[in-house]
Amino acid sequence: MSSLLELTLGIMTALGGFVDVGELVFAVQAGAKFGYLLLWAVVLGTVGIILFGEMSGRIAAVRQEPVFNVMRTELGYGLGLVVLVASVLVNLLTCAAEIGGVAVVLQLLAGTGFRVMVAAAAALLLVTVFFSPFRLIERVFGLLGLTLLVYLVAALVEGPDWGRVWHGLVPHMPEPGQPGLPVYLYYATGLLSSIMMPYEVYFYSSGAIEEDWTPKDVAADKLTAGFGFTLGGILTMALIAVGAMVYLPQGIDPQRLGTSVLAATTLLGRWGSYLALAGIFFAVAGAAVETALAGGYSVAQFFSLPWGKSRKAIEVPTFTVTWILVIVLGAGVALSGLNPVTVVEFSVVFAIVVLPFTYYPILRMAGNRKLMGEHVNSRVARVLGWLYLVLIAVVALAAVPLMIVTHMGEG
Repeated sequence: MSSLLELTLGIMTALGGFVDVGELVFAVQAGAKFGYLLLWAVVLGTVGIILFGEMSGRIAAVRQEPVFNVMRTELGYGLGLVVLVASVLVNLLTCAAEIGGVAVVLQLLAGTGFRVMVAAAAALLLVTVFFSPFRLIERVFGLLGLTLLVYLVAALVEGPDWGRVWHGLVPHMPEPGQPGLPVYLYYATGLLSSIMMPYEVYFYSSGAIEEDWTPKDVAADKLTAGFGFTLGGILTMALIAVGAMVYLPQGIDPQRLGTSVLAATTLLGRWGSYLALAGIFFAVAGAAVETALAGGYSVAQFFSLPWGKSRKAIEVPTFTVTWILVIVLGAGVALSGLNPVTVVEFSVVFAIVVLPFTYYPILRMAGNRKLMGEHVNSRVARVLGWLYLVLIAVVALAAVPLMIVTHMGEG
């Protein structure tokens, strides 16, 4: 049973990384615009995050070094500091979007004003993170977030066109009547980036150290990363399928979080909406927790300061103050009234610019036999890692121009 519970680190990381407020609308929107044609991007991103997530966990288990320790070592202080600042800003924007998403769910349940719900969401997150140990956080958000499986059930109950599903697993040009190639590439880039968000490996590797992983846990790392991130990928594919089945035939472009709930209601009725709301709440709140803690982990680790949820707040002041500030400032951004989906789309696009600088140090250290010994990257992991790094670099160069040219996917 304890081994099964360890999987919750992978589940929470995956649900918070794959199925956050942006993905809940972004993936449904991709299905509404292109049907099943972008499923290949989810598969590509899922394999990539399993690859680098497993590496970061293995480094943490063998070397007891989280990502930002590795980054400072491999990139040097100057470039590492630039990446740190960029990463914290991305975490802040993402956390703001997640707090806004939690507020939207609370608003749908209570009918109270949005700004009141933002304040309530921020207060709830602050209290939860401050008073809860790491193991409780990962298990509550990881396990209860599994109610998002309602979207997989909805997709299977409705019965997708399996021929179109298989067709979408291989890249194809947009079809007649669909938005053009630039919009298609924007959504492919966005899906890949949102699946491989940097904060996922910051949180995952730090969580491995919080859980006291040792070299004996390398096999568990493979299972945890493989299972958790695969689950996130399957859920993202289900969201695309739901968008293709519910909104594409009607020509509707879903722009709000509530439309994702409506999709579950359309396919499964009232209980579908209840389960969707529960899943969205715990997945989005989990993502807010991940991004806040990832901010604290990053700053403390880069400057070699004490950190960890397993320690008293007074023992890790920089770590504690940083994650609190990420939530408070994120709530401030959410209170500005910006659409959470718009905020998270900006964070996803800018995050991909940080990706090469996040994954290059991980790939370097995981492939260093002097440091990793028998746990060094296999030949397959090494080749795949470098291929993905080249792909990520190309996508990073294209992300901002695509956002500008397509007006954030509007065409």
